[in-house]
Amino acid sequence: MAFDLNTRQDTPTAQAASVAWHSLPLEAVLNQWEVDGDRGLSPETARDRLERYGPNALAASQCRSALGLWVEQFISWPVGLLSVAALLSVATGNPIDAVVIMGVVVINAIIGYTTESQSERIIRALQDELPPTALVRRDGQDLTLDATQVVPGDLLLLRAGQAVAADARLVDSDRLALDESALTGESLPVTKQPGQLAEDVPLADRCNLVFKGTLVTRGVGQAIVVATGTDTEIGQIQALVNSTDTLDTPLQQQLGRVSGQLVLLCSGVCAGIFAVGALRGYGLLHTLKIAISLAVAAVPEGLPAVATTTLALGIQAMRRHKILIRALNAVETLGAVQVVCLDKTGTITANHMAVQAVALGQGDVPVVAVDLPGLAITTPAFDRLLTAAVLCNESQVLPGLEGDAQIQGSATENALVALALESGIAVDSLRQRFPLVALTPRQEDRMLMSTLHRTATGEGLVAVKGSPSQVLERCSHWLVNDQVMPLQGADRHALKLRNQTMANQALRVLAIGDRPLEAAPALDSLAPTHYEQDLIWLGLVGLADPVREEVPDLIAAFHRAGIDTVMVTGDQRSTAKAIGEQVNLGRNGELAIVDAYDLAALTDGDRHALTHRIDIFARITPADKLLVVRTLQSAQKVVAMTGDGINDTPALKAANVGLAMGSGKADGVHDVADVIIQDDNLGTLIDAIAQGRTIYTNIRKAVHYLLATNLSEIVVVAVATLVGLGEPLNAIQLLWLNLVTDIFPGLGLALEPADPTVLEQSPRPANEPIIKTSDFGRMAWEASVISVAALGAYGYGLSQYGAGIAASTIAFMGLTLAQVLHALTCRTETRLPPGRSPLAPNPFLAVAVVGSLALQLLPLAIPALGDILHITPLALGDYGVIAVAALVPLAINAVTKPGAKN
Repeated sequence: MAFDLNTRQDTPTAQAASVAWHSLPLEAVLNQWEVDGDRGLSPETARDRLERYGPNALAASQCRSALGLWVEQFISWPVGLLSVAALLSVATGNPIDAVVIMGVVVINAIIGYTTESQSERIIRALQDELPPTALVRRDGQDLTLDATQVVPGDLLLLRAGQAVAADARLVDSDRLALDESALTGESLPVTKQPGQLAEDVPLADRCNLVFKGTLVTRGVGQAIVVATGTDTEIGQIQALVNSTDTLDTPLQQQLGRVSGQLVLLCSGVCAGIFAVGALRGYGLLHTLKIAISLAVAAVPEGLPAVATTTLALGIQAMRRHKILIRALNAVETLGAVQVVCLDKTGTITANHMAVQAVALGQGDVPVVAVDLPGLAITTPAFDRLLTAAVLCNESQVLPGLEGDAQIQGSATENALVALALESGIAVDSLRQRFPLVALTPRQEDRMLMSTLHRTATGEGLVAVKGSPSQVLERCSHWLVNDQVMPLQGADRHALKLRNQTMANQALRVLAIGDRPLEAAPALDSLAPTHYEQDLIWLGLVGLADPVREEVPDLIAAFHRAGIDTVMVTGDQRSTAKAIGEQVNLGRNGELAIVDAYDLAALTDGDRHALTHRIDIFARITPADKLLVVRTLQSAQKVVAMTGDGINDTPALKAANVGLAMGSGKADGVHDVADVIIQDDNLGTLIDAIAQGRTIYTNIRKAVHYLLATNLSEIVVVAVATLVGLGEPLNAIQLLWLNLVTDIFPGLGLALEPADPTVLEQSPRPANEPIIKTSDFGRMAWEASVISVAALGAYGYGLSQYGAGIAASTIAFMGLTLAQVLHALTCRTETRLPPGRSPLAPNPFLAVAVVGSLALQLLPLAIPALGDILHITPLALGDYGVIAVAALVPLAINAVTKPGAKN
């Protein structure tokens, strides 16, 4: 399988990237890249290839620019409708009206821009870190380079703690292991070794390749770079992300639908008025002014401001809980979530190994997670096991900030050292008391590690850990109740059963043993075959990536809230099942599991049918995760996806809500997420969902209030025009109604306290309109009641003063006060049932109502403002009529509200 390095297709390395490097003989790889496997590339060749293939960097994420964020605030139907009304106002010689309308549009845009730009800045700050470097060998010299300078054919030198700079084929390795969880989802480190593999080996099993973005946890190695930049596995995942479209949120869709309906309503009303004006012989300018008044009345100018401000306040509240929301609408979408797809590694689990169980000769030890306090076990048998586990261990304890120890090494050995530290063992002092004489590492044909140590009295001590079956073969005794006893056949059988029981719990099980040696000055001359016999069995240690403490309660809370939970993981079926059972993932008893092989064999129809029954998708690739999300969405589900690795990014972007853990700093994770949980506390997600549901419910109340009151304005103006009663309200009065007095009660309704049962209700259907058909009937009734009262007050004014400013003032004041008080009726959709506790106080609404009433009376006290609004002071009896016009609709609408359903 040869290719021409000088041939270019879509990209300079298009042909190279398509080669199955894991299946080629190593010599063929070296020949393909014309590289010396010992000395590496020459500097000249490296320069040529850097020019040919470009920097080893992924395409920069397209951040939302400040200009783009600003422009986005103006792209909506309500803003478009308001802009048309402003243009018509200018065309008819009313520039003040236009300025007021567009002023509200700009204020709304400033609120949205400020909130979203703050979130963008915080998210970018999470990703700021030093540029990565790479250790390479060129012309026989070891060099540390900026990772972007690595080229195909470079000889990478791999060391523990380093991030891999590019995809590369192993040339040599010594106990090399890598953490590939960010790429494959596998939580355990993967052992790497040179060799040739079959061409159809899955990505997660390609043990002769290392991949860009993964981390070396143990050992050393050398590898030839075979792909850089966008041609790496991470680069291909990024390409999948870029080709994935995002969907509008449910609120965006619903407000868009309502806005479209308003356009039709406005057009129809204006056309009708024009027709009536023509029949009655009204002048064109006069008719156009009336039409503009109706257009202003039809558009709830306060709606964008109310929605934007409510969502912005929701973002601020979530920020206090360490949850960053990238876009305003993501807050509301959280409340509509029907399915949560949970990535296992790093989301359900902590993405680090920890000791979960210890089985000594006399029984089990109740081990807790090593990052939690409270482990206090001081039995001699347990101390002896921990001593052997620390001595037969290459992890190092490094000083950390504020005295916290930092452990560096492989995940498994780190977990053993962490358990020892938590149990009060001074690791460094212990190792000084038992200096290392010899170390025999674990190998493929020898699944155990042993170390030989010298004691303070000059004797020897052997410590062993590894495969339970192989350690057991080398043991002649075991420690039972702190006494060394001979191992009998029945004892060996019991230990094998115990090992199997722990393995069935998805634990990685290690056996620990030791052997004291008599005084032997020449300990370093002893062969492992000599001292790895007649060992004493100390116990079994079960390790796993522990489940986050908050996850079981969170899963239960999801289920109570009617939200389905699905695990998507790259782990094996057995591991995924054990974790699913541990967190009670399934809602219907037995867990239903599908792996990638089963998924690939299904038709679209079969996958669609399975979406309602599958709890776990195992052995999943990034493309499979994307397919799972898309399949759930095709079933009209609102899907949230959690993740922390580059392998999660396509699904994160495609989901209705992409949730990234704060520690997920892999390339691209924070770039595509809608929500970032800064402190990795997934438990706060349920609070965010409750906030989202409350916000949506409150926006529904505000929309109901604004549309009902705006409809009453349309009825008053239209009826008066059709009947020939003159002009009860002019355009500037309608603007005052919609922008000054209506907006504050609307905001007060949008800040209603949460219903205590909000997380005991099922999520709303994805296609449920924000205004239901039944709501239109109720709004029409409420608007009619308010309109009749206002027209009655206007009729009184006509009878007392004739058509003019006084009658218009009575109609204006009566209608405005009725609308403000109507906010009190809109707090609930139904009457409270008998015995139900009263609604929780809403001080925001109380202040809004009182403030709006004060604002409405202000023009009567300030003549200049009254002149702008075309109103005049009235006689005392007129105010009584206005009070009746305001209070009667409040009472009628309250008592005619439908009763609550049982």
